Amino acid sequence: MKFVGIIGTNANKSYNRLLTQFMKKNFSGLAEIEILEIKDVPMFNETNDQTASSVIQFFNKKISEADGVIIATPEHNHSIPSALKSIIEWLSFNIHPLDGKPVMIIGASYDVQGSSRAQLHLRQILDAPGVNATVMPGNEFLLGRAQEAFDEEGNLKEERTVDFLESCFRKFIRFTEVVNILNIPEEVNFEPGRYTVTTLGHNGDLPMVVTLSSDRIE
Repeated sequence: MKFVGIIGTNANKSYNRLLTQFMKKNFSGLAEIEILEIKDVPMFNETNDQTASSVIQFFNKKISEADGVIIATPEHNHSIPSALKSIIEWLSFNIHPLDGKPVMIIGASYDVQGSSRAQLHLRQILDAPGVNATVMPGNEFLLGRAQEAFDEEGNLKEERTVDFLESCFRKFIRFTEVVNILNIPEEVNFEPGRYTVTTLGHNGDLPMVVTLSSDRIE
């Protein structure tokens, strides 16, 4: 199974980057994680559509091809960074690779709450029409006091923290399997023909004729 891990900040130093890199290295036996950086993503501006640009199409391709997405978000002023919001805006403007895509949210912050409010806001954003991602419920991984959580090699110090992160990731793998089965289009077969139907209108019955081919409403 292959995932992409989006680093939700354009900062050079980030504990969320360390956290995602830790997952990539330590859980390589469970799944492949490719890390994507948002440093080169332009600020969203609908009057200057850059959907076709190489950087946006790169994200579009990587997310579309992945089984699922992991997003690591810091917390800035009780919300996600503007750089992370911009890439989600681009990916829900004229293209929609996150539609139905399984998503796991993780976060690290200096505070003890571990980006909890940013994660809550991110869930709301990912549920918006146009984005419509399928976010794994519960199993929130909130790494508080991130400045004390890693050793010099970038490994998490606390074994119980590692165990909980692995537990969340294993559940996400199973969640991804189920969601992707549900995303398989169902085969629809109609009896071709013209059908006269009547429905209730504001000022009385409204007659209509519906024409069906074998696989669609014409």
